[in-house]
Amino acid sequence: MARRASPQALMTWWRLEPRSRIAMKRPLTLMLAAAALAAISHADESARPPMRDAATHDQLVSQLLTAQKNDPMKRLQSVTTPDPVVSNPPKDLISDSEILCFGGMATLVPKRAVLSIPANLENRLQYQTAAKILSWLEFYSQNRGWITTLEVTQRQAEGKQPLAKDIAEQVRTSAALVVATFQGGPISVLPLVEPPADTSPGEPTTTTTTDTPTATPTPTSQIHP
Repeated sequence: MARRASPQALMTWWRLEPRSRIAMKRPLTLMLAAAALAAISHADESARPPMRDAATHDQLVSQLLTAQKNDPMKRLQSVTTPDPVVSNPPKDLISDSEILCFGGMATLVPKRAVLSIPANLENRLQYQTAAKILSWLEFYSQNRGWITTLEVTQRQAEGKQPLAKDIAEQVRTSAALVVATFQGGPISVLPLVEPPADTSPGEPTTTTTTDTPTATPTPTSQIHP
């Protein structure tokens, strides 16, 4: 059974000088600090990755040969078919387009979309150095003063239906550059495919084309300023 300290012993302890009390507590403090340092050192050792021997040159060579031997790409058969890019090279956008340029701005429209070019506007089909490329709608909205549009149908654009005579005359005499459009966007108008002429039995049938403007508009079709 533990003995309790008497009041006289407690008073003796309290009357000791502070320096004596500190000296008695110091061993306990040092023991606690040592235990904490030991715990930190053990944690660092457990977190540190294990040391391994460096791979030798022969080991590295062996690993490389094994990886090359197991490379799945080597099991693929070589392609013997022709490269589609070589047999069907992509078309050049510039060569398939007309350039409209004016006032430091430029845009592209398909070949054959320009139906009429007045002589005084021919230089506007040439690109000017440092001109800013715009979309058709942006360019057209800022150049309505010298560009007009003619809305055509799909059959007209395909060259299967000619322009009405009055519309063709308006295109021919227009003082503005005329661009064919389909649903608001520029479109190529192919040469008119004329129907085959009547032939005698046994004679071959031929089809001819002409470069006259195609596309007969509906009764409401007209040139739009």
